[in-house]
Amino acid sequence: MYMQFTPRYLVNNKVTIIANDAGFVTEYRPVYQRQLHVYRGIDNVLQFRLLNADQKPINVAAYTPKFVAYDENNNLVIEHDGSIQQLDDSSASRGMFTVTVTENDLLNIKQQYLKYNIYLVDSNSTKTLTYVDSHFDNNGTIFVDSYAFPGPKSSYSLTQFTEELGVAGDDSDNYWISESISAEPAINGNEALHTAAVYSDSYVGDVVVQATLENQVTDNTNWADIATVSLSNETEPKPVNFNGVFSHLRFKTTASPTNTISKILVRN
Repeated sequence: MYMQFTPRYLVNNKVTIIANDAGFVTEYRPVYQRQLHVYRGIDNVLQFRLLNADQKPINVAAYTPKFVAYDENNNLVIEHDGSIQQLDDSSASRGMFTVTVTENDLLNIKQQYLKYNIYLVDSNSTKTLTYVDSHFDNNGTIFVDSYAFPGPKSSYSLTQFTEELGVAGDDSDNYWISESISAEPAINGNEALHTAAVYSDSYVGDVVVQATLENQVTDNTNWADIATVSLSNETEPKPVNFNGVFSHLRFKTTASPTNTISKILVRN
């Protein structure tokens, strides 16, 4: 039997930054030496060491470090105060602080590159900006990675319904159908669980889940009823779960959904 051995590393995500506290720069040296990497679905602790232009650690006890990050559209998406790692003045801890980018911070941020800055605020509320290099560039880069914890896919949102004539040929038994969506058969096993939620306001009638095994949806597609939700003036979302491997799904309502059903969310 062959056993595969793969090492994993538990290390601090540490970055060195420089403050121009002396009023001039004595060197040309990138200080955000590398692109930061953070992961969606988990808290990420970033560790920073603050140096002056002579590479001497600065005691951060005199400052409140501020961390800000912007998305690709220059919208502020993350803002945190840094936590000073230790308050003593030892060489090992001087200039050290951490910033925690939380799971919740990244919840609505898709995989992308963010720009980040760090500035310092003293007791007089004076701000001191830290720099990337001696040309006074100040943007660092963070890659937001969603591969480690992909999480659930986004829900389908169905909002459009089309009225259809019933068997009687008049308005007495008309019904309304939503657009069709993929049931994603390729990623579901034989016990595939689907979940839907009907968002309604004073709707009275049935909402029927319909499915098909046909590969293409046309006017002649055969649909089968899978599950039925009965509503009577509900104002809270009404959930429904159903199992099965289907090609496509849609929803049928027995009463007009106009102004009474705002959307139906579906997750396969």
